[in-house]
Amino acid sequence: MNESVRHGVLRFITAGSVDDGKSTLIGRLLYDSKAVLSDQLQAIANAKHKRTGGEDIDFSLLTDGLEAEREQGITIDVAYRYFSTARRKFIIADTPGHEQYTRNMVTGASTAHAAVVLVDATRLDFSAGVPELLPQTKRHSAILALLGIRHVIVAVNKMDLIGYEEAAFAAIRTAYTGLAGRLGLADVRYVPVSALRGDNIVAASAATPWYGGPSLLEVLEDLPIGEAVASAPEALRFPVQLVVRQDTASADDFRGYMGRVEAGTVGAGQAIRIEPGARTATVAQVITPAGVSGSATAGQVVTLRLDEDVDVSRGDTFVAAADPIVPARKLRAELCWLAPEALNPARKYTLKHTTASVFAKVTAVERVLDVHTLSHDSGRQTLATNDIGSVELTLQKPIVCDPYAANSATGAFILVDDATHLTVAAGMIRAAA
Repeated sequence: MNESVRHGVLRFITAGSVDDGKSTLIGRLLYDSKAVLSDQLQAIANAKHKRTGGEDIDFSLLTDGLEAEREQGITIDVAYRYFSTARRKFIIADTPGHEQYTRNMVTGASTAHAAVVLVDATRLDFSAGVPELLPQTKRHSAILALLGIRHVIVAVNKMDLIGYEEAAFAAIRTAYTGLAGRLGLADVRYVPVSALRGDNIVAASAATPWYGGPSLLEVLEDLPIGEAVASAPEALRFPVQLVVRQDTASADDFRGYMGRVEAGTVGAGQAIRIEPGARTATVAQVITPAGVSGSATAGQVVTLRLDEDVDVSRGDTFVAAADPIVPARKLRAELCWLAPEALNPARKYTLKHTTASVFAKVTAVERVLDVHTLSHDSGRQTLATNDIGSVELTLQKPIVCDPYAANSATGAFILVDDATHLTVAAGMIRAAA
């Protein structure tokens, strides 16, 4: 694999239960990697909501920027931070651990390459040997599995408060390995850390001589992120975001279709089909921000001109003319229910998928995940706040979609309540029903 691809910009999140030390860990990571300016340090040293004693720095204040977060000592919103080392650039999303703000964790995880799952070693019961992980740790891990996060680093935190016991670290590793196996998380790595003291965050700690592995930063610097590029699907997916007109009296009246190529390649002279509707045309011109180009690939924002005027609107999707895909009106999907009100199967919601918005009803709840036991309940008829369930949806009109595992851009959607305009659920498509 090309090293520039392998070591490109890494987007990662922190996950885990409330008070596990996620904000403190990120603050320490920024501080020890020399990514904090002197005026920032002075500001948090003088902060009125500082939760450390003496001259110790409250690193959590580097990411907990909202006044409510500093007053309550919890993360509420997703905080993004940027830093770089000699080997890589990073975008960090510090996501909340509190169950009430699970929706914000889903938002942060939806664009991440990797996740750092914190486990507070002081909050677990080791009397039975292998401890039971906290429910929110399990819920966040289940969401990471659903979102297809490829790399998970388990940071066993607050090792300083348990005397850096190797046995405790090993027991937590055994517990999470079992959880990862049941959820299907393949690449999981483990690092014993103290976010407050800086042990194994940027450099190896003398306090854990029994741990011979890399520090957290070293793991993050070495994570490969090129697989997503290498495995991108070849089938063209171009959702139309905007129809661009330039009305003039000339014969070459401009009509273009703007959007982002979500998969595959599109080029001048290529025969395409506009779905839904199965109208056909040929691409006459590909216009990029740099000018006219012969083709465009996944990730590029372009404007396409066709060889003839056809009925195209926002929400339509261009596919290759020979692509056998059929737009779907029924979907099977995994839903993370985010609203305080339970799912009402009798209601219509607005499903937002790529650039399309269509009315949808949840016609069946097939099963609901119990995050405590990781078993599934097939007797439920609805979803409550933070439930994760397998459902069937019926749409008012068909959409062009793919399984989330094949293409996250065309396999993801959200449900919006028309009355409140709140996002009530995030969904990952399994298949067309």
